[in-house]
Amino acid sequence: MRRCLGLDLGTTNSSLALADADRAVSLARFPHSGGLSETFRSILYFHPDAQDARRGITSIAGGEAIDRYLEADGTGRLIQSLKSYLADTGFESTNVFGRTYSLTELLSFLVRALRKIAEEQMGELGPRIVVGRPVHFSGGRADDDDAFAEGRLRTAIAAAGFEEIVFEYEPVAAAYYYESRLDHDELVLIADFGGGTSDFSLIRVGPSARKAKQADRILGNDGVGIAGDALDAKILHNLVSPSIGLGSSYQSMLGKELPVPVWIYAKLRRWHHLSFLKSKRTTELLREILDQSLEPEKIQALVHIIDHDLGYHLYRAVERSKVALSKSDRTTFLFEDDTLRIEHPLSRTDFEAWIAEETDAMSECVDRLLTRVGVDAREVDRVFMTGGTSFVPAVRNIFDTRFGSAKIEAGGEMISVASGLALRALDLDRA
Repeated sequence: MRRCLGLDLGTTNSSLALADADRAVSLARFPHSGGLSETFRSILYFHPDAQDARRGITSIAGGEAIDRYLEADGTGRLIQSLKSYLADTGFESTNVFGRTYSLTELLSFLVRALRKIAEEQMGELGPRIVVGRPVHFSGGRADDDDAFAEGRLRTAIAAAGFEEIVFEYEPVAAAYYYESRLDHDELVLIADFGGGTSDFSLIRVGPSARKAKQADRILGNDGVGIAGDALDAKILHNLVSPSIGLGSSYQSMLGKELPVPVWIYAKLRRWHHLSFLKSKRTTELLREILDQSLEPEKIQALVHIIDHDLGYHLYRAVERSKVALSKSDRTTFLFEDDTLRIEHPLSRTDFEAWIAEETDAMSECVDRLLTRVGVDAREVDRVFMTGGTSFVPAVRNIFDTRFGSAKIEAGGEMISVASGLALRALDLDRA
């Protein structure tokens, strides 16, 4: 039997699983400063001193990338959320310390690093792998965009040494994981929340259902390019950005009062765009604004964040607040670095008002799926929610109100998709 591998290459976290003939699944474990984890951070780090005359700049990936970045006090380039670019036809490459890297090349660095660590534990992985993909890629607006994104993802994975690549929808993979624990049949709605996309599948699972062809089991799939990153961005925009200059003004050289450009904060709302604000053009503009600002302390705070590449630290502060609001009605947002301190009270009520557009889009997607396949919510036996955003009360409420809290089940938030992909690989091997 060939090795049955599943790869969940996520926007924020990735994981790799291996299924054996008895349907037992093992997951690769990845090192970081805190020990070992079943998830691999989808992050690349480039240090300006790590240059090689023949090969260019050496990248570091995963948890080690974060550790090295923190050790270097923000020196270098941290690149996150690469998967979010896959459907963007306008983004082909980026320049890192004088060398141009294509998006597929950067993604291949991630997969190569992940594969190397996994093979140290599991042995040679072989040429075939089943890879998860969202129903609709983040930023995609049409089927052609999804096909374009999948093609780029295939190229990146092939560059990491895999020759036989099979794609499977991520919520379908999560259904395989959920089904592995069942001793009876169910009609289940899978709600899989990643960093960049929220995906939904309505599928029949269980011992009897497993005997049917997959096409007969899956009633429908749908998804929306909104998930954890978008919710984080709302906290950043509404709570943090006003403290670092959003809405403030400066005097132009002609004496006219002008607003600080909003596009700077639009970039800041997306973690993976923060590094791009370190361009010479943007840096010079910010220095000019700082000299003429009516609230220079706010612009200085923005310059400090950009100059010291503090995107990861800011991301962690926002994430801590979001997690706290999943357990409590109120929390305090706090971000500190050197002399910079941003502190604000934050309520769940405010947060839910800020993310209403996103949760409405998720709700509409779920309703659209049910309507298209002709299934009433009462016919659904169970809702299985997975992924970090499933903990957000406003997101969970989408399903509580439609299906009833008694039908909601959660689990395997970070590893369900990879595990399910490995089980899917096993079924393909036996077909």
